[in-house]
Amino acid sequence: MRRLSAPLNQQQFSIIAPAILATATTAASSQFALCPTSATAEPLVPLTLSISHLQLQRRRHQKKESDKNLQRRCSSTSPFFTSGLRYSRENNTIERSIPIAIARSPSLSFVRNQYPNTARSLSTTAIYRQKKAIPVPTSTTSNMASQNSSNLPTGTAPLPAKSTSTPPQPATSGLAAKLNPSNQPMQPAAPVNTKSEEKLVLRNRAGESRSPYVRGHANNPVAWQQWDDEAIELAKRHNRMIFLSIGYAACHWCHVMERESFENEAVAAVLNENFISIKVDREERPDIDRIYMNFVQATTGSGGWPLNVFLTPDLKPVFGGTYWPGPNTATPGAHQQPGFLEILKKLVGLWTEQRSRVIESANDVVKSLREFADEGLKTKSSEPKDGLEIDLLEEAYQYFQKLYDPEFGGFGLEPKFPTPVNLAFLLRLGSFQQTVQDVVGDAECDRGKEMALSTLRSMANGGIHDQIGHGFARYSVTADWNLPHFEKMLYDQAQLLSVYIDAYQLTGEKLYLDTAVDIADYLTEDALHREGGGYFSSEDADSYYRQGDADKREGAFYVWTRKEFDQILGKPDADIAAKYWNVKKHGNVDSERDAHDEFLDQNVLSVVSTPAQLASHFKRPESEIVEILKSARQKLLAHRNAERVHPLLDDKVVTSWNGLAIGSLARAGAALSATHPEKAKKYLDSAIETATFLRDTLYDEKTGIVKRVFRERPGTVDGFADDYAFLIHGLIELYQATFDPQYLQWAEALQERQIELFHDPEANGFFATPSTQTDLILRLKDGLDSQEPSINGMSSRNLLGLSTLLDKPEWKDMALTTIQAFSIEILQHPFLFTSMLPAIVNLNLGARTCVIAGNPSDPDVKRQLSKVRSELVPDLYVIFVDMEKVEGGDEGYGWLMERNTTLKAAAEKVRKTGKAFVEVCAGGRCEIVSEERTGSSLGERGDALLGMGDLVEVIRGLE
Repeated sequence: MRRLSAPLNQQQFSIIAPAILATATTAASSQFALCPTSATAEPLVPLTLSISHLQLQRRRHQKKESDKNLQRRCSSTSPFFTSGLRYSRENNTIERSIPIAIARSPSLSFVRNQYPNTARSLSTTAIYRQKKAIPVPTSTTSNMASQNSSNLPTGTAPLPAKSTSTPPQPATSGLAAKLNPSNQPMQPAAPVNTKSEEKLVLRNRAGESRSPYVRGHANNPVAWQQWDDEAIELAKRHNRMIFLSIGYAACHWCHVMERESFENEAVAAVLNENFISIKVDREERPDIDRIYMNFVQATTGSGGWPLNVFLTPDLKPVFGGTYWPGPNTATPGAHQQPGFLEILKKLVGLWTEQRSRVIESANDVVKSLREFADEGLKTKSSEPKDGLEIDLLEEAYQYFQKLYDPEFGGFGLEPKFPTPVNLAFLLRLGSFQQTVQDVVGDAECDRGKEMALSTLRSMANGGIHDQIGHGFARYSVTADWNLPHFEKMLYDQAQLLSVYIDAYQLTGEKLYLDTAVDIADYLTEDALHREGGGYFSSEDADSYYRQGDADKREGAFYVWTRKEFDQILGKPDADIAAKYWNVKKHGNVDSERDAHDEFLDQNVLSVVSTPAQLASHFKRPESEIVEILKSARQKLLAHRNAERVHPLLDDKVVTSWNGLAIGSLARAGAALSATHPEKAKKYLDSAIETATFLRDTLYDEKTGIVKRVFRERPGTVDGFADDYAFLIHGLIELYQATFDPQYLQWAEALQERQIELFHDPEANGFFATPSTQTDLILRLKDGLDSQEPSINGMSSRNLLGLSTLLDKPEWKDMALTTIQAFSIEILQHPFLFTSMLPAIVNLNLGARTCVIAGNPSDPDVKRQLSKVRSELVPDLYVIFVDMEKVEGGDEGYGWLMERNTTLKAAAEKVRKTGKAFVEVCAGGRCEIVSEERTGSSLGERGDALLGMGDLVEVIRGLE
């Protein structure tokens, strides 16, 4: 991903710190220091262990008085602790932290940017370290080369680092004093290689992987292994530490570290002779990433990608971090942090001389993780709704209102992330039941909608939006949305498509429609589209500017010079287009944002004018200006596709992200069916094709298991809870768009399998991994929203939707208990759980449903079904009973009416009266929209019976 203006500090890296409680509470007079910041890396999004504050409070009463005092010193919120190791370059030591206090509530790019007030207090009080130094050997094996032994191209690097505060000198008590009473550097370590080690010859197995990211390391001199039994057994048999490196194909800093370190022979020699090195794609194995990212965040106060962790042979974490500079790095600010080769030497010496202490520390960490996670997850709520009331929406709104940027839109400080789940919440506030508006306030609901609309407008016009092609970049480095990191991710496109459809349904404005169409076209006909069904994962930020270039540049595919505008467009069109897209002779990227001169004279396109303003300035008709801009876009796109080198495409199909895309494209197809039927059909056909592809290739009908990824052929990794949850969501939306019962049948089967594999029968909620997973040290739950909705947030809404559509009240109960599993956290910070808030509305006020039974060939029915879909009515479940298929004995409709007896009754009434039947339910009450109410039958005047305005009025009246 794109570098930021400075190395990411604690606040910029802010995430939800993991819940970790250490058993190592020995001790001695403590000296506390704020945790040092991590190196520049890819920004994080919230990660969490789902352990309730209530359980922590219970534990507090059981702990010793010294621990209580420590908790009070560390944070006013609920702190958690861990032991671990950290390298101190200043003291030439590996420091054992006993303990680290980490706030369970939001601490420190993501949360600080979204919630700076909370993050500010937590980042300055919640993360402290009681340090005990373990001096380490100053040399290691004789064949290790110096850090200056090679000169390799370093590629793109971050901007100059800001200095960080130096921690106080560590105390020399407890474990450190026992290992080294004089606190002096130990004698050089003997070579680590034993006779058996010399016989171990590793080969690079990265080429065996399906992941484009992992396979991209196949030519490294590092002997990369895959995360499998073979590699883990090697580590155990030869008693080597595991070096685990996690990243993803579009990760900018992953590429930088590969060039600097993993292509370096000296680094490779140390890794191959002393470690078992394993490369993992975080998109393929998010479970592994989640566990060890939690550890790194806990022991360093920050995190990101590449994620690099050293493990014992039994997978327990010892030491970790993100990007570390390689030998001869050109990365500005690299001197302020230890180099990777330096760290390797220290760890080799530590493992050689103090292996038992390292293992002891790792055991402490994992024991504490497991103990506290297990204890917290056994908490059950005793209240019916546990305080989960509508006023939580008002609290969440107030928080976003305080963070809103009235100048540029968005929330918090730079870098800015779109966070679609939060935008959807704000857009929909005023469209929930009247009770919500009464509690939150009409003015507040309107303000929430305007904040979201303004943000979406700024994003659509900003550099984060590909103004020439399609789609959105991952995030903006600047507050004005104009300097993006250029990577494009499938999950962003899928969610933003749905949000822009929301905005269009609320306003009818062309800008939101055009942007939604742009995203949908990107998914269905551009780089992410896979022939035969499915959507690829991402496009990289880095690329070659033109064929034959030796080095990649960030954003090279997307930026333009004024000279290129003149050459491609000619006068006067170039002048008009340049003024429209803010193209300047010497570029529009601030030099302070461009440490390596990648953007000299380059322009990131953003809309800064309107056709009307240009018409006035250039004294030409507005219609002519519009045509000039349209022509300019086509010429620039043709030039870009012909002359530029496309960024790397990660062409694996991830089930969960494809589920999101299916749902959004289905929504777009339904919403646009009346006004843009050709586009609507294309989007819906694509969603159907992808659902069919996933079922045919990644789903086992006999076992009900889905696979996580497809690339060339199905992967070997079974799906995780997010794969089930997001795919179920997509199928529910696809049913709403097609009224084909087969999608509900599959959704029901998947939901049953998700419950069987992932549901916690003791403490409720869904784990991210199944109980059968054997290669993990922890089993976690996901409750917080990040770049994607949380697993449990999506699952709660799926359960409510299927409960309504299939008349399964037990799943409504499960939705409630799923949310209750996070009730303490939700009550404290509802703005972190926005995907759960609509479910809370549903549970408190009841679902909205509309049942229509009739003849689909009737043009009035067809037209009015489109009207039902054309307005934004959150969580309105529409069920259409196709009487032609019912009378024809369609098995799908037979199955559906057996599940939902209301539909059987509706079909029976149509048979008796010969007229269409419509019933709406809201607020726990139902009303039949009858001939007597409308004054006419459907056949005579469908608008009177099924006009959306009438149905909305009925719904509002019932609420």
